Amino acid sequence: ETGVESWACVALVDLLSFILTCQPTVRQPPTIIKQSLKDHVVDPRDNMVIECEAKGTPYPIFSWRRNGKYFNVARDPQASMRRRSGTLDIYAWADPEAYEGEYQCVATNEYGTAYSNKINLRMSRAPLWPREVLEPVTVSVGLPLVLDCSPPPGPPKPETYWMSKFMLPIKQDRRVSMGVNGDLYFSNVYVNDSTDYCCNARFPYKNIIQQKMPITVRVLTTRMVSEAAPTFLSPAGRSSSQTVLQGEELLLECIAAGVPTPVITWTKDGEELDTTNMKVKNYNKLLQIPKATLEDSGEYTCTATNKIGYLEHTITVRIKAAPFWLEKPSNLVLAPEENARLVCRSDGIPRPSIRWFINGDTIEDATPVPNREVSGDTITFRSVTVANTGVYQCNASNQYGYLFANAYINVLHAMPRILRPRTDLVKVIEGRRAWLDCRYFGSPVPDLRWGIALKYTATGHYRSEAPQDEMKTRVTLFMDHIAGVLMVLMLCFSESTKILKRPDNMRVLRGTDVRLECKAQHDPTVAVTTTWLKNKQFLIIGWRLSLDESTLVITNVNRGDEGNYTCIIKTELDKNTASARLVVMDRPDPPTNLQLSDPFERSVRLTWTPGDSNHSPIKEYLVQYDDDDWLPFKWRNLSTYPGNLNSVILQLSPFIIYEFRVIAINDIGMSKPSRSSANFQTGGAPPDAIPKNIQGVGTWRNNMMISWEALNNREWNGPHLKYLVWWKRKESREEWKNATTWWCKYYIYDTDTFTPYEIKVQAVNDFGMGPESPVIIGYSGEDRPTAAPLNLRVSSIEATKVTVEWDRVAINSIMGELKEYKVYFWRDSSQLRWLSVSRAMKSKAFPVSRPSVLPGLIPYSNYKMYIVVANNRYEGHPSNTIEFSTPEGTPSAPRSFRIQQRHLDTIWVDWDTPAEPNGIVTGYILKYQTVNATQGEELRVEEFPPNTTSFAVRRYDRYTRYRFTIAAQTRIGVGEWYTEESPHYTTEGITLQVNHSTQLQAIKHPHISYAREQVDLSTQGWVIGVMCAVALFVLILLVVCFIKRSRGGKYPVRDKKEVTLEPVDDKDQEGSFDYREEETKVGRGQTTVDTMMKRTDSDDSLVDYGDGQEIEFNEDGSFIGQYTGHKERDDRDTEFSESRSQEAHSPMAHSPMSPIYSFA
Repeated sequence: ETGVESWACVALVDLLSFILTCQPTVRQPPTIIKQSLKDHVVDPRDNMVIECEAKGTPYPIFSWRRNGKYFNVARDPQASMRRRSGTLDIYAWADPEAYEGEYQCVATNEYGTAYSNKINLRMSRAPLWPREVLEPVTVSVGLPLVLDCSPPPGPPKPETYWMSKFMLPIKQDRRVSMGVNGDLYFSNVYVNDSTDYCCNARFPYKNIIQQKMPITVRVLTTRMVSEAAPTFLSPAGRSSSQTVLQGEELLLECIAAGVPTPVITWTKDGEELDTTNMKVKNYNKLLQIPKATLEDSGEYTCTATNKIGYLEHTITVRIKAAPFWLEKPSNLVLAPEENARLVCRSDGIPRPSIRWFINGDTIEDATPVPNREVSGDTITFRSVTVANTGVYQCNASNQYGYLFANAYINVLHAMPRILRPRTDLVKVIEGRRAWLDCRYFGSPVPDLRWGIALKYTATGHYRSEAPQDEMKTRVTLFMDHIAGVLMVLMLCFSESTKILKRPDNMRVLRGTDVRLECKAQHDPTVAVTTTWLKNKQFLIIGWRLSLDESTLVITNVNRGDEGNYTCIIKTELDKNTASARLVVMDRPDPPTNLQLSDPFERSVRLTWTPGDSNHSPIKEYLVQYDDDDWLPFKWRNLSTYPGNLNSVILQLSPFIIYEFRVIAINDIGMSKPSRSSANFQTGGAPPDAIPKNIQGVGTWRNNMMISWEALNNREWNGPHLKYLVWWKRKESREEWKNATTWWCKYYIYDTDTFTPYEIKVQAVNDFGMGPESPVIIGYSGEDRPTAAPLNLRVSSIEATKVTVEWDRVAINSIMGELKEYKVYFWRDSSQLRWLSVSRAMKSKAFPVSRPSVLPGLIPYSNYKMYIVVANNRYEGHPSNTIEFSTPEGTPSAPRSFRIQQRHLDTIWVDWDTPAEPNGIVTGYILKYQTVNATQGEELRVEEFPPNTTSFAVRRYDRYTRYRFTIAAQTRIGVGEWYTEESPHYTTEGITLQVNHSTQLQAIKHPHISYAREQVDLSTQGWVIGVMCAVALFVLILLVVCFIKRSRGGKYPVRDKKEVTLEPVDDKDQEGSFDYREEETKVGRGQTTVDTMMKRTDSDDSLVDYGDGQEIEFNEDGSFIGQYTGHKERDDRDTEFSESRSQEAHSPMAHSPMSPIYSFA
């Protein structure tokens, strides 16, 4: 294209735009665009709004009609219309019911009048039930009962429900249910139905709940409940009819009475009911069709059946229809001399009648026009003129409703105009169809021509099939009527969007992360956006969902993430989609609806509804039970069953209250437990278990206690569990004796001593006796043995043990079961006369009478011993007491081993005799060696006589340490060794002492060392320096103290004269103050520490100088009186007082160091 062509196009477009903008606005009759519903229910407490909006040119004027008459809104103080709108606001401060009625909005301009629908305005009401006194309802058990509700009518219609006197909802089932009218129906009455019933109505507009007075139901039990055939409570009779409008909700209800409760089934026209478009509710008593159609008409039969008989009721359903549109009249814009038709076609049952109006007036009353012809639902116009301009109303009505529509005829002459920009850039996808749209207006209809390279077409749209490269990018539009109008469109070709990587269908585990990839190729000149849908709903990107470029990332997927995901790659020209399904595998949902049936004394059938497997097949079900009333919710595993079962027979124990729950298991894991079933008690049976651990033991010499373990509650199998005990003497011909007891033990008296009995026990309840236990042997009580062992003797006497022998006693003298022979022995003395010993008695039991070894003796000691025989209860008389002595042995370690340093070059060791010499000590052996000795240094050994218990070692230097090992010996041999190391010594006088207990511990634990590093503080240089500094400091304090005592100030006092003391202001060089004296100086006295610490008042107080009374001061601080005192005061008192006065006025008395000086 050339520059000249572009300039021409732009200039032409600008010129046409200027011309068209100068044209006058096109006139238009009014059109209703918004209005309220025909049945308009409002809350009188709020602002009542009736909507009405219209458009037209010029803008229409609004008015209202109420109940067919003009409603003057301007003169009503409680009503107003909104600005530039017909919406009516009614405030109704007083008497809102007066505004109820039929309202119609009227919109008018100079070209016609449009009317809205007739709007029926109603106030929402929540009237109260009348305060009536309801008599109690008395009914016999088993009979039907209907409780009337009759809620207030509204509007709107309230929601009803029934509650008990405890404000709990009435549980509804096949026997008890609420009807559509709100009444409560009982198919048959139980005894526990005796209570108060309250009907409640909730009004949704006001959110108010009204309650009817309670109805008291009393159920009589004077008659037996007899079975009865079904009868219908609602509807009554054998047949009824019901009419419903097309599109409205259809409710068919059948409620029957009978014993047992009847079951309701439905059929239609004698065939099985198709429930595709309907719902069966309220235990088959209610049939609900949300939107009735003509196909729903027919005969519906409900059948009530129980084991006594059945009864049928037929409901004939007729479907009627309010008028509905087949063709609604539309607005027409015509040029003069054109022909046109207005069509108002509707249908209904019965067929509606059609009426036409012009600007709100009936067409019969309007001015006749020759070119207008009315024929039923059609108005025909031939060669229209401006006189035909107006708003035409069509009303189609029958007995069930009406339709109302406005359509205008607008006859005018208008210049052609284009209704979109004159120049436009159209982007298209290469290889696809391109639609070029030209919206225009003109009256009459202008001619339209398209042109490409001087090629033309006469349609309003131009379609370019697969644009090729040789096609020009400029498309020119020509319109030719009176004046030509030019529109220029530019075509721009782009590449199509292609998805290269589509998301894959995935099966993932719950809790994992998922990436749904969606990669696309698009034209780089256009912007692209990626959007994801889930189940055709837009996804909201949140904390778990994110986009990685165009890839959707879901972290920690859960069950809610499952669904169909669609990736949308969209540009401004085209879009492409790709979908994938995400399946989340998880643990199964818990089973529901647990039901128990077929009860027996040891079994019951459990049935459940399987939960969702969550895409992993259920492998098995685990059934758990709870049978403990004392510890609820203590679930135990009963059994597992294959996953394809949902009804199993459970093997149970008799006479136990059970509660069950079921857990589903798949490859992912276990589901949550189901809700527990109802309680179930199995029937009773004789006990199955045998008492265990049966014993017969005597507690006294002439009785026997038979005991056993009690059965647990699960083994009772019935009420009143008891135990039947049987016994008889063993190997005797006497008959079995028995007794019954509630307890777990039973006593038999007057038995022979230690006699065997045969015993058996069995459990018994109200349903019978359980199996007998095996026979066990028990023994009656034991007595004290009558004989003592004889000929007690010892042999093979060694230092620490001896062999004991005796003659066994006769079996019949034991008076029971032989338990043991027990030897009692004690250490009477040591063979060393000077050694004191403990005479505590010890014992040792031997199970048989053969020679036995008695260990644990102490060598070189004198022992005494006797023996007794014992049964399970008593010990017999003691045998004769014998004496024996043990030979010598090796001694224990020496006691109190001490290591001392008496000189810097000598280590002194000493010890005491062993605690247990175990013989005559013949001497001591001491071994020692330096601790840090080289490998070749020899170990030194010293032997000492028994009267030597010390030894001195000369060491090489002050840092040498030694390891000492010492032991005592007898003629038998060397005893226990004790080892100790010497500590580090720096001064004299430090000793390490170890007592005997330490020696024994060190011998047993040689890795424990008792040597410690000893530090001599007196030889440390810093300690000596500190002590010297302290001594020097104390000396200086003493000197200062004496100096200050000798140069202290004095108070001048005039005897018996009222002369004030005047201190001298001069200060001497030594820092003390001097005072002028006019009286004889009084000698100083030394103030003690105790006197100083007692001063708690002011230092200038004269209390200490008087006779217990305080001395007054003048305002200038001088003394009022003189120093006075009793003449009987001795010189010591005077000296003490003057000394305190001097101390009080001395500078040292006010110094914080004065206590230190006094102490020094």
